[in-house]
Amino acid sequence: MLRAAFLEAIDDITSNIVLRRIVERLERGDINGTIVAMHLDEAAFRPLDEAIRQAFNGGGVAAVEGMPALRDPFGHTVVVRWDVRNVWAEEWLRLHSAGLVTDIVADQIIAIRTALEEGLARGDNPRQTALDVVGRVNRVTGRREGGVIGLSSTQSDYVARARRELASSEPDQLRNYLTRARRDKRFDRSITAAIREGKPIAKEAVDRIVSRYADGLLKLRADTISLHETFAALGASKDIAFRDQIGKGNVRADTVTKTWRHTPGEHPRIQHIAMHGQVVRFDQPFMAPDGTAIPYPHAPGVPARHTLGCKCFCEYRISFAEQILGPAIR
Repeated sequence: MLRAAFLEAIDDITSNIVLRRIVERLERGDINGTIVAMHLDEAAFRPLDEAIRQAFNGGGVAAVEGMPALRDPFGHTVVVRWDVRNVWAEEWLRLHSAGLVTDIVADQIIAIRTALEEGLARGDNPRQTALDVVGRVNRVTGRREGGVIGLSSTQSDYVARARRELASSEPDQLRNYLTRARRDKRFDRSITAAIREGKPIAKEAVDRIVSRYADGLLKLRADTISLHETFAALGASKDIAFRDQIGKGNVRADTVTKTWRHTPGEHPRIQHIAMHGQVVRFDQPFMAPDGTAIPYPHAPGVPARHTLGCKCFCEYRISFAEQILGPAIR
């Protein structure tokens, strides 16, 4: 859902671009005006914002429904419900979603500005520079493909380097392109032939190859954002669901424990493997081997080295004996 929402936002931006306006501003050397004409405003990412809200709400509902039946000291059943309007939930949604979209737009502007400046510096005409940035219309689908809109500034730099490699006609440069993991391998044969025959790759072919490479990076960007934001939303909603019940007096904080659970992956974090099974009280953070205090996986403020691509989760348990009889039974 989040992946589709991100790609929907990018498609909305590119489909509303009027190439003529972009080219006119580039002909005047107006980089700022060119970026403004692309309408890279935060409103375009409302689908992503809404998808995060749905994931967060779904996580909170699941967390509450997964709580075992609670009873007060008199044996009466305690009614618990997920309240997405509680103060912690509203604060997380407001700060997290706003910060994410702001960061995406700011990074987009950096990537696009760099791509425009480099295109003009190479001596490319304004139309060529514009198409390299916003992508070219696929005559079959009617949608723009390739370009750097939607990519991070780092990924945009990858695209620029790939274009230089393919346009260089240098065997070493072409071989380096063939090491790029996100390239469209259907073009490998023609690149290998160019190396073998010592012939340059036609400009039209370079445009097609680079466009497919950029599309591969955009998919990676969508996958990365959707994975990270899904785990962030689910982790936060689960923690807030318990925090809300504690705040309402339905559960005592000193009866809740958290256990770190590591999910095996292709490139596991050694530190997170070491943390698997670590148990702490609800109001205490987990401690990573490098000394980082982590309230729960993907918690706000935790360094990226502990969050990006992480699939760990937190398991919460309530001690019913302590809940009813108090801490004296420990």
